Amino acid sequence: MAMKSMAVIPARYASTRFPGKVLADLGGKPILQHVWERTKRSKADAVLIAVDDPKVFDAGRAFGADIVMTSPDHPSGSDRIWEAVRERDAEVIINVQGDEPFVKPQVIDSLIDAMSDPGAPDMATVAVPCPRAEFADNSNMVKVVMTKDGYALYFSRSMIPFLRTGGTEMETFRHWGIYAYRRKALARFVSLPEGNLEKCEKLEQLRALENGMRIKVIKTVYQSVGIDTPEELEKAERFLAELKRRGEEQ
Repeated sequence: MAMKSMAVIPARYASTRFPGKVLADLGGKPILQHVWERTKRSKADAVLIAVDDPKVFDAGRAFGADIVMTSPDHPSGSDRIWEAVRERDAEVIINVQGDEPFVKPQVIDSLIDAMSDPGAPDMATVAVPCPRAEFADNSNMVKVVMTKDGYALYFSRSMIPFLRTGGTEMETFRHWGIYAYRRKALARFVSLPEGNLEKCEKLEQLRALENGMRIKVIKTVYQSVGIDTPEELEKAERFLAELKRRGEEQ
């Protein structure tokens, strides 16, 4: 019997760089509604939004989402998700970012597939091929290196692997912060103290690696389009208009 999967969208209202961004209008709908509608098209058995503000709760209810209020004091989206799913029936839990209105259902499906085998890893995430020159100097674009069988070795804001003079170039990957967890792995992850690598790089997935958890990395060619600033919202509007022009978006 297939394990029950639940996609959870953690949605904080008080974003540092763009307060209230999950409710910002994109093509006549809140950003959060776009994320929810696309996530609903995946094969997740259930989709839940986890929020920390009544305004977001009311907005989600208005467009028909299953939505739950969580504590405003959680240090990370993973903690918010665990509060939301603790009493829910789900063995595979997918963390879908609330500020990625163009998330591909196929990417969520690939994570569910990776986690559905009884011998599946603790966690799975996604990486996108990216030329070194395109993201080497951007510390907001996280890099990932993997084992031959596709497990994460390390994530960094610095360029990895470093190409030394005389070294051989290799394919480089940008990390896309969408995760799937086995239920027990998520419970363990949120119980662990913040790790030294995590404190240094400000990347919570390093806590998992520091504690010996295995993270399967799914490679995809789909691009993530997150929205962290009002300027990026303007780019998203243009991207949405292009999708509509091509008939790819209703």
